[in-house]
Amino acid sequence: MCFLRRPGAPASWIGRRMLRQVLRRGLQSFCHRLGLCVSRHPVFFLTVPAVLTITFGLSALNRFQIEGDLERLVAPSHSLAKIERSLASSLFPLDQSKSQLYSDLHTPGRYGRVILLSSPGDNILLQAEGILQTHRAVLEMKVNHKGYNYTFSHLCVLRNQDKKCVLDDIISVLEDLRQAAVSNKTTARVQVRYPNTKLKDGRNSFIGHQLGGVVEVPNSKDQRVKSARAIQITYYLQTYGSATQDLIGEKWENEFCKLMRKLQDEHQDLQLYFLASFSLWRDFHKTSILARSKVLVSLVLILTTATLSSSMKDCLRSKPFLGLLGVLTVCISIATAAGIIFITDGKYNSTLLGIPFFAMGHGTKGVFELLSGWRRTKENLPFKDRVADAYSDVMVTYTMTSSLYFITFGMGASPFTNIEAVKIFCQNMCVSILLNYFYIFSFFGSCLVFAGQLEQNRYHSIFCCKIPSAEYLDRKPVWFQTVMSDGHQQTSHHETNPYQHHFIQHFLREHYNEWITNIYVKPFVVILYLIYASFSFMGCLQISDGASIINLLASDSPSVSYAMVQQKYFSNYSPVIGFYVYEPLEYWNSSVQEDLQRLCSGFTTVSWVEQYYQFLKVSNISANNKTDFISVLQSSFLKKPEFQHFRNDIIFSKAGDENNIIASRLYLVARTSRDNQKEVIEILDKLRPLSLSKSIRFIVFNPSFVFTDHYSLSVTVPVLIAGFGVLLVLILTFILVIHPLGNFWLILSVTSIELGVLGLMTLWNVDMDCISILCLIYTLNFAIDHCAPLLYTFVLATEHTRTQCIKRSLQEHGTAILQNITSFLIGLVPLLFVPSNLTFTLFKCLLLSGCCTLLHCFVILPVFLTFFPPSKKHHKKKKRAKRKEREEIECIEIQENPDHVTTV
Repeated sequence: MCFLRRPGAPASWIGRRMLRQVLRRGLQSFCHRLGLCVSRHPVFFLTVPAVLTITFGLSALNRFQIEGDLERLVAPSHSLAKIERSLASSLFPLDQSKSQLYSDLHTPGRYGRVILLSSPGDNILLQAEGILQTHRAVLEMKVNHKGYNYTFSHLCVLRNQDKKCVLDDIISVLEDLRQAAVSNKTTARVQVRYPNTKLKDGRNSFIGHQLGGVVEVPNSKDQRVKSARAIQITYYLQTYGSATQDLIGEKWENEFCKLMRKLQDEHQDLQLYFLASFSLWRDFHKTSILARSKVLVSLVLILTTATLSSSMKDCLRSKPFLGLLGVLTVCISIATAAGIIFITDGKYNSTLLGIPFFAMGHGTKGVFELLSGWRRTKENLPFKDRVADAYSDVMVTYTMTSSLYFITFGMGASPFTNIEAVKIFCQNMCVSILLNYFYIFSFFGSCLVFAGQLEQNRYHSIFCCKIPSAEYLDRKPVWFQTVMSDGHQQTSHHETNPYQHHFIQHFLREHYNEWITNIYVKPFVVILYLIYASFSFMGCLQISDGASIINLLASDSPSVSYAMVQQKYFSNYSPVIGFYVYEPLEYWNSSVQEDLQRLCSGFTTVSWVEQYYQFLKVSNISANNKTDFISVLQSSFLKKPEFQHFRNDIIFSKAGDENNIIASRLYLVARTSRDNQKEVIEILDKLRPLSLSKSIRFIVFNPSFVFTDHYSLSVTVPVLIAGFGVLLVLILTFILVIHPLGNFWLILSVTSIELGVLGLMTLWNVDMDCISILCLIYTLNFAIDHCAPLLYTFVLATEHTRTQCIKRSLQEHGTAILQNITSFLIGLVPLLFVPSNLTFTLFKCLLLSGCCTLLHCFVILPVFLTFFPPSKKHHKKKKRAKRKEREEIECIEIQENPDHVTTV
C-alpha cells in the first residue's frame, strides 16, 4: 500500500490517516474472514442459534413472572422522600396515619375508594340517603376466608382513642344531613363549610378532599357550601404485615370493586368511580394483555413488508424468503433474549413491550444491508466469496452501530439511572442487541449462503426448481415466462449489475436521485429544514416531566377514569402534607410560635398547635413556660372529646417527674389548580430548604412524594446518554472514517434528529416519562444506524462532484434504509389501536423517530451535502493527473513504435 503525501500536509496527519486506513482495512479483513467461515460452515451457524432458541425459549415459558411492585418500577430509586418516609414512619406509623395523609393515587397499604358524582345541576348533598345506603352496603359486605366471614369492621384501621373504625368525616356530615331531612328541617340548618367544617362532636375537620365541585354561598364569610357535585369516600384496611391479613384484604378489595359495579347499575342518578390499592398495578399490566394481538398483527405486517420489498421480477435474483427469514431471525433472537432474562430471575412489566419494536428496528437494518451488500457483489464470483464480500462491505458499519446500541443502553442500565423501569429495560435491551448481532451474522448469514448457492445453481428463488433455458421459455405462455423469467430479456449486454432492476433501486436511480439533487428543489428543502428546526426548538422549550402514573396505564381502565374525575373535582387542594417536627421544641416560646406561623403561612393547616393556642386564648389560660404548657396540654386540652384525636400527633417522654414533647406532627394543605402535580413539586422544593435554614428541625412527607421527588432528574437522563453517545460516535468513527468531516456530519445529523424528536413529541403532548426517555435513547441509535452508512459512503466516494457522490450513496444504501424504515413504520400502526397511554406514547415517539430519520436520510442530507464540505476537488485533480500521465505514456509508446498507429 502506497501513501502519497499531500503538499503542505504535516507528517502527523499522514500518520493518522494511515492508521485509520490500516484499522478500517483490518476490520474489513476480519469481517471477510467471518463471512468465509459462515459460508463454509452454514449448517453449524444455522443449528447453534436454533438450539439456543429452543433451549432458552422453553425455559422462558416455565419461569415467566410479572413484576408486582409498581413503586419499585416507576418511583425514583434514590430519593430523599424514601428516607423521609422511613423517618416519619419511625415516629408515627404510616399505617395508622394514612387516613390523615391523603394522597390522590398513592395511598399506602390496602384500601377501597369511591367517588359518587351527581348529575349536572344537582346537589349531591341532597342525596345523603342514597350515599349512606352505598356506605352501609360496603360496611355489610362479607368476604369468606377458610370458612370465616370478614366484614369491614374486622379489617379496618382502628382509632386509638375509642378503637372504632377510621371513617371519613364526610360520613358524619351526611348523617347530619339525613337526620335533618328526616326531621323535616331544612338543610340550611345544617351548615357545611368548605374546606374546614365543624362536626357535631365539636371537631374542626378538613373535608377539602372529600367534597368536590363545591359552589359556595355568595358573599359568605364563613365559606358555607351552597351545593356540591361529588363526594369521595375512602375505606382504609389494616394489614399488620401478615400474609394472611393481606390476602383477606385483597379479597375484600375485589369484592369492593364488584359491589361498586353492581351499585353503578342500580343508581341511575349517581355515577360511581372506584379505586383499590391493586388498581394501578392491574391497569398497568392490562396494557400487555391488550397489546398481545396487536403485536402479532405488527409482526405479520413487518413480515409482509420485508417479503415484498425483497422481491424482484427476476425469479433468480429475487430474495423474498430472505426478507421473511431476516424478520424471523430477529424474532427468535428476541425470544432467546427473553429466555435468558427470565432464567436469571428477571420479571416482566409492561414497559418491556417496546423491546420487540426496538430490536426489530435495528435487526432488520442489518438484514436489508446484507441483502444490499449481496446485490453489490460480482455475479461471476463463487457464492462463498460473494457472502464474504457482503460481510466485508456491511458488517463493519453494523458492528459499530450495534456497539453503540450496547454502549448507550448499557449506560442506561448503570447505577446512575434513577428509575428502575428504565434500568431494567436497558439491561434487557443490551441482551437483545448482543443476541441480535450474533443471530444476524450466524443464522441469517447461513440463510444467505443457502440462497446464494441456489442462485449460483440457477434455482428459482420461490419454487426452488431449475430455471429453464431461454429457448425453452420462448415456447411457453406469457404467464409461465413471467413466473420463470430470470431477467435475461431485460438485461442488456452492457449492463454489469442485473440487480439494478429492483423496483426501489430503480426508482432511486432513475427518478429520485435526479429530483432531489435538482438545483430548483434545494431552496425548498432549506426552507423545510428551517421550519423543522423552528418547531423542534419551540417544543424543546416546553418540555414537561411526566411524573403522573396515569401515563403508563390502559386508557380505558377504571384507574384512569377515576383519576380524571378526581383531578376535575378534587384538585383544589394539594395532597395533605405531613409536617414532622422530629426534635424537642420550645412550643411555649413566642419566637418559636412565630417561626411555626411563618412556615405554615399560605397553607390550610390541621394542627394541634394552632388549636391549642386558640384553646388557651379562649380559656384565658397563661402557659408561658414549659411546665404550664405541657400540664395544661395533657390534663385539659387532650382530654376534651373534640381534641382527643390530637393525641396521635404528639410523642411525650418522661424523665423523672418532668414531661417533654420529643416529636410532633401537623398537616399542611396548599391551594392548587387543576394541574397540581407541578405545584406539589414546587411546594416540596420550597419547604425542604427551610428545614435546614430555620431553627425548627422538621421533615415533610406525603406518599405521593415517593413518586414525584426528583422525577425531573429523569428528564436529563436521555440528554446525558445522548451526549455520551455522540462522544462515543466521535471516538469510534474517527478511526474508521478517512475524512474527519464524516464524523462532524454524523454528529450534526444525529443531534438534529434527536432534538427534532424531543421537540415534536413535546408539541404532540408527550411528557417526559420512562417510556419517552427510552424512546429518546433509541432515537439516537436509530439515527446513527441509518445515517452512518450513507455518510461514510459519501465521504469515501471518489466521484468528481458532491452530487455524484450523494447519488452513489443513495444508490448503495437508499434501498436498505427505505426498506427498513418503511417496515418499521408499518409495524407501528397496530399500536395505535391499543387503548393504552403507554402504547400511545410508544407509538408517537417511535413514529417521530422513523419519520425524522427518513427526512434526514432522503431529503436534508442529500441536499446539504451537495454544497457543504467535504470537497471532492482533490479526487478530480487526482483523476486528471492520472489521465494526463496515461496520455503521456501512450505518446511515448507511439513515438517509440510508429507502426502502432498503422496497426490501430
